[in-house]
Amino acid sequence: MGLFSFAKSIGKKLGFGDDEEPQVEALKKELDSHGLGTEGVEIEVVGNKAVLKGKVADQATLEKAIIAIGNTQGVESVETAVAVEAEADKAEKEPVLYTVKKGDNLWKIAEAQYGKGKGPKHELIFEANRPMLTHPDKIYPGQVLRIPLLEG
Repeated sequence: MGLFSFAKSIGKKLGFGDDEEPQVEALKKELDSHGLGTEGVEIEVVGNKAVLKGKVADQATLEKAIIAIGNTQGVESVETAVAVEAEADKAEKEPVLYTVKKGDNLWKIAEAQYGKGKGPKHELIFEANRPMLTHPDKIYPGQVLRIPLLEG
């Protein structure tokens, strides 16, 4: 179980106002629209916090669900109570998340997260955030991205 913070006023607008509590139906529709395999995830809203409950197949799906919901206007935090079914992922790991700053691009983020000379690893970051990211150049300040661990 974890609690992840997001910028309430930044992200995809789903039709409810800035001062309104996020709507469960709109958040679930947004999550399902990405085709992540989150059919077993339920969403509860408490104030500006979205609580995810249920089951997912693997850790990557859990992390993508967190950022898909968190990068929505009106959502200030995401709390997880989601079980990971994959045997290797039984112990839920703390996701590595990065908040985009002004002037960032995926290359700079890869070098900051993985080390100097690792800019070409930006493709891993892009792929780890698909389908929420549709183009590597379309990131914005305040957006939260999932940073996958490097293998080996």
